[in-house]
Amino acid sequence: MKPVILAGGSGSRLWPKSRAALPKQFLSLCSENTMLQDTILRLKGMDSENAMIICNEEHRFLVAEQLRQKNINHSGILLEPVGRNTAPAIALTALHAVKSGEDPVLLVLAADHIIKDVSAFHNAIEHAQKLAHEGKLVTFGVVPNEPHTGYGYIKAAGELGAGYAVDCFVEKPSLEVAQEYVNSGSYYWNSGMFMFKASRYLEELAKYDPAILSVSEKAIETQATDLDFIRVDSEVFAQCPDNSIDYAVMEKTDSAAMVPLDANWSDVGSWGSLWETSDKDDRGNVTIGDTLLEDVDNSYVNAEQRMVAVVGLNDVIVVETKDAVMVAHKSASQSVKKVVEQLKAEKRPEFEFHREVYRPWGSYDSIDSGDRFQVKRITVKPGEKLSVQMHHHRAEHWIVVSGSANVTINDNTQLVTENQSVYIPIGAVHALENPGKIPLELIEVQSGAYLGEDDIVRFSDRYGRVNN
Repeated sequence: MKPVILAGGSGSRLWPKSRAALPKQFLSLCSENTMLQDTILRLKGMDSENAMIICNEEHRFLVAEQLRQKNINHSGILLEPVGRNTAPAIALTALHAVKSGEDPVLLVLAADHIIKDVSAFHNAIEHAQKLAHEGKLVTFGVVPNEPHTGYGYIKAAGELGAGYAVDCFVEKPSLEVAQEYVNSGSYYWNSGMFMFKASRYLEELAKYDPAILSVSEKAIETQATDLDFIRVDSEVFAQCPDNSIDYAVMEKTDSAAMVPLDANWSDVGSWGSLWETSDKDDRGNVTIGDTLLEDVDNSYVNAEQRMVAVVGLNDVIVVETKDAVMVAHKSASQSVKKVVEQLKAEKRPEFEFHREVYRPWGSYDSIDSGDRFQVKRITVKPGEKLSVQMHHHRAEHWIVVSGSANVTINDNTQLVTENQSVYIPIGAVHALENPGKIPLELIEVQSGAYLGEDDIVRFSDRYGRVNN
């Protein structure tokens, strides 16, 4: 069995924690691990190959770093040049496996789900494997514990071993209809997790959505390996239809099967659902960080940077980050994405980035800014190096707080240590490297007429980001 982890998506309904540059699958929302790490680690103990991860091009270093942090072996990180939904993403993985001369059973998992009962999850996988080996395309149907209107449903038909044939898939229902589904005992939540042989998925895709298969085949013909990353032809893949596996294959095939899953599952689709799955105090509150609650019930309060006080409220969501505060009634938490849409329309940076931005070499935190100046705290991981670059419109002053830095300015390289500083004038070709064994921390003061991140001309870069 080869696990396939789908790690794309923007996670807009969990803003302000989740943003385009750092969506929820890369956050630690439910444990000390990120959701991606938990997704892979919960497979421990099963007879499976190393997982393959599919992610967006811009998230590739986040994925690689999070796997490295937990010493997780993998069989490759396949990069989507553009998002085209789940059907093409899974097609690329199946084609990659077949191209390698294999025909594994693929276990397709989303990177942003919570599954608390791992033993029950493993049992469901074992039942699904038997059906997959028989040529079935298996989905996992979550046993519903309430009439949830945020999930699609699967109606079960006749028994197939430990599972069922699929009668039909239905869209997210009204509350009244959802209650009828739950009362019937025949309907299950659509988890978005699947299992099938690679060849069987490709056969059914060829039958029901040949355009996706055709484009995916052409895109992967010229696949190239770059570090841990597998790249496909971006121009070709951009022509691929955008469609989910549900619409493209599962709702049409006569080989669909469903295995029940009763494992305390959630797709964490909103702050409200995160409250539902979290441990609560005796008044039904979930608190994270430095919080103070007075006469508050059934609420979720998450403080990242500052102390957050909430008084006399019930059923609210309060989330504070370094650069934003979001307050919502719990019943309206699904509508947070409308705020994100507005941020995107107004081209505000809070749509895409946190104040602290992660890079393959480390991170930077924008501490302060004003007319013609910007101050950042920069962290460079041991042994890492920023690109050799220059700026047309800004000068930079670096002050080392801890660690040591190799600083190159034009043809001169010098070692700058704690409490020392260096000045990089406008137009100077420069580079920053951490040669030490501990993180390098420095304060960067930028000054000039234009301070945007796009005023960077890269001449060389170990992460493949050269733009000239």
